[in-house]
Amino acid sequence: MTPVLANPRSDRVKAVRRLAGRSARERAGLFLVEGPQAVREAIDADERASGTGSQEAFAGGIRDLYATPEGADRFSGMLDAARRLGHEPRIVTPAVLAAMTGDEGAVTPQGVLAVCRLVGAGLAAALRDEPPLVAVLAGVQDPGNAGTVIRAADAAGAGAVLVTEGSVDVHNPKCVRSTAGSLFHLPIATRVPLEQAITALRRRGSRVLAADGDGRTDLDDLADDGALAAPTAWIFGNEANGLPPEALELADDVVRVPLYGRAESLNVATAATVCLYATARAQRKRV
Repeated sequence: MTPVLANPRSDRVKAVRRLAGRSARERAGLFLVEGPQAVREAIDADERASGTGSQEAFAGGIRDLYATPEGADRFSGMLDAARRLGHEPRIVTPAVLAAMTGDEGAVTPQGVLAVCRLVGAGLAAALRDEPPLVAVLAGVQDPGNAGTVIRAADAAGAGAVLVTEGSVDVHNPKCVRSTAGSLFHLPIATRVPLEQAITALRRRGSRVLAADGDGRTDLDDLADDGALAAPTAWIFGNEANGLPPEALELADDVVRVPLYGRAESLNVATAATVCLYATARAQRKRV
């Protein structure tokens, strides 16, 4: 298959590459989705939307699709699914794809790239179905950690993720990669004032727990007492500074993950995974 776009310095390539920056994403209303797994999830999200007749409020949507000749051959089935939805992939050279992602030094190019509309739901929409398990990111600024928490929330069956003001943009390329496609699976409300998020969660019957290494309550004790079986929202804080004081004050309880070995602490993504899965298990047992 003959490459169509071969100039890494073309205006189109520059426009795509600019989406690595937050201001450019916000102006365009678009973000980058790199690699076959994430692109497949974006295509699946569009397919689900086409089946219901309307785009899910949180799922974004593909605007442009790019593939190298090797990527087009390797992921032909996935790209055929995209074509059925009206997304004809533009064939580009590996150098062009690398320039689009800013990864010119990549030894093994990902092969496919999508430009998608920004994902996201408003707070009311994210909590509309009163999800029994919700993750709240309060000031989480590392994109890899934020993406991993979103992925863990999705894996644990959470119904929504709320991202407060001062947190990383979930459309940051590293964050998107870290979600491994989970960005397209559940409602994510962004730039939500923390107090507003907690008020909305309580109004819908959720108990709000703040995860903190110095918490007064042990996670194991909550699990043993059956307290995690109730609708629960977990607040996870900044990697370096922990939770903001208002989160500790507003939460119904401040909970620590027990450390049985000699490790001083857990990073926020690992602690979030433990808390979310403990809650998901308790809620499944109750059902």
